[in-house]
Amino acid sequence: MLTPVAMRVEVVEQTVVRKAASISLPEVLKGRRIAVVHEWLSTNAGSESVTKQIIKLINSVDVFATVEFMSEADRKSIAGNRKINTSFIQSLPLARRHFRYYLPIFPLAVLSHDLKKYDVLVSSSHAFAHGIRKKKNQLHICYCHTPMRYIWDMQDVYLDSHGINSGPIGWASKLLTTMFRYWDSKVSKNVDYYIANSSFTAQRIRKFYGRKAEVIFPPVNVERFQVEEEKEEFYVTVSRLVCYKKVGLVVQAFSKMPNKKLLVIGDGNEKEKIQQLAGDNISFLSHLDFDQFHYYMRKAKAFVFAGKEDFGITLVEAQACGTPLIAYHKGGAAEIVKHGETGLLFKKQSTEAIIDSVEEFESQYEPQFSAWQIRENAERFSTEEFNKRFSSFIKKCVS
Repeated sequence: MLTPVAMRVEVVEQTVVRKAASISLPEVLKGRRIAVVHEWLSTNAGSESVTKQIIKLINSVDVFATVEFMSEADRKSIAGNRKINTSFIQSLPLARRHFRYYLPIFPLAVLSHDLKKYDVLVSSSHAFAHGIRKKKNQLHICYCHTPMRYIWDMQDVYLDSHGINSGPIGWASKLLTTMFRYWDSKVSKNVDYYIANSSFTAQRIRKFYGRKAEVIFPPVNVERFQVEEEKEEFYVTVSRLVCYKKVGLVVQAFSKMPNKKLLVIGDGNEKEKIQQLAGDNISFLSHLDFDQFHYYMRKAKAFVFAGKEDFGITLVEAQACGTPLIAYHKGGAAEIVKHGETGLLFKKQSTEAIIDSVEEFESQYEPQFSAWQIRENAERFSTEEFNKRFSSFIKKCVS
């Protein structure tokens, strides 16, 4: 028999299904030629899930990306049977494995997209895509995942992590980022309407571009995840193992709590460095299939995250499993977590703050948290909610 809360969730899910059937291409877009422009297509991750949903929602579109190096399954998942139009970088030497080495010419690649025949341009941008060429009679709507971190507020972090923050290479890198800042600020004026994936990103858009942005959370397939009330004795963190995610802080904190087990799920260029910080109570996993990933997300006592994300789709997925979050209180996490109800937020990016928060969670909050209440919180970020808000905004922009 379903609990009262479970019954409410079931009613919500049935309502979502009924509403999904009523969502269709806004009437005002009929007869208009539309291009969807993504940054680059090499993985199927967070920004790609947004592009995928935009394509699915609008349907009658042509798709552009600077490069496309995806598996056939991922390509079809995002674009269906549509051709993906790419730039000249697609054919350059070593582009398949090392296209990011061509970073200095990406502005030229974005400008090379031939978009003259389209009435509406929708860019999905975390770096260069919003710099597409636009005519006066065209409408450009940008879904901004973030202004480029590595040229604005996190320049030194990125340069340090790649060992290029000093000497001649450091000088050249800083000159390049200065040029990119000028370019990025200039092309931002060619966007008619900005959409931000969180209030945090909207603030960054205002700070760096001087532009207002509508906040529409990314679509998260919460229906794919099952709620688990019976948790096991381990914590989990899921992330790319790169500098700004701060996974090392989580590992250091749990190394000082040897009686608590932590699973680190992910891969990245800092994996070896982070592994060297780990105690025997910490395990590293990668290349999991969905069933394995789903199991760990459902069964974890809590999901621990110390980074400052623009949004954080994986954090929502944890909540969809009824798993509490213990996260840094800035960035997207502060908009996802309801402190004291669906998780805890700590105020400093430090091992001490993480340890204190984990201990507070176990002593005061763990027995009080409801897995179904946590799941209800995740419903705010569903694909259906994205569809409704995105459709409504597009209609307002073109009418």
